[in-house]
Amino acid sequence: MSARNLHLTPDMILRAYRLGMFPMAETRHSRHLHFLDPEHRGILPLDGFHLPRRLFRTLRTTPLEIVSNRDFPSLIAACAAERAVRPETWINPEIERLFVELHYRGHAHSIEVWSGPRLVGGLYGLAIGGAFFGESMVSFVRDASKLALAHLVARLRLSGFTLLDTQFLTTHLARFGAHEVSRAHYHALLAEAVAIPARWNAALDPATIMHDIEAMRSKSSEDSP
Repeated sequence: MSARNLHLTPDMILRAYRLGMFPMAETRHSRHLHFLDPEHRGILPLDGFHLPRRLFRTLRTTPLEIVSNRDFPSLIAACAAERAVRPETWINPEIERLFVELHYRGHAHSIEVWSGPRLVGGLYGLAIGGAFFGESMVSFVRDASKLALAHLVARLRLSGFTLLDTQFLTTHLARFGAHEVSRAHYHALLAEAVAIPARWNAALDPATIMHDIEAMRSKSSEDSP
């Protein structure tokens, strides 16, 4: 479905996600959005997150600060920016505008990785009930987006979420336990998740998050370097 001549509002975006659709632009500079409901959907089971040994060591020793919602506009702008390693993105100014509004309304959230005063990576997404829809991630230093992903999963687990939607399955996400489900199966999972009264907690104690990450590692069957 295309939104070429429609003035989209945050409420329309929320309704679309509840129905299983998400927006994308063809390019960074595209003026139009398309709503997708793929035949196969990527999800990352929160109880099946595979945490590699090396990443676990990095999580325990990194000097980087990993926080939530400190500067959402800067994080989504970093995800949208064109770079030499990724000359094109699907996040156009309309998506930025809508998600910044959704953030200020309490629906869109970020996990940010900071090195002192410098934002060096992270991810963002949308929360509805017990469903979190991961949108995009970015790294400017090694492992920044992976650190953010591990923190995201811990936060979702601790806050009562049941569904982490990755939209599409990538080789990178499959390494952490993501897999595809059919459209019908996804819609069933979605209907259950959005009815759950989970709530994003940006102020979770770092020690509590690390404790959950340690629990994930103890259960993880992934042991890649």
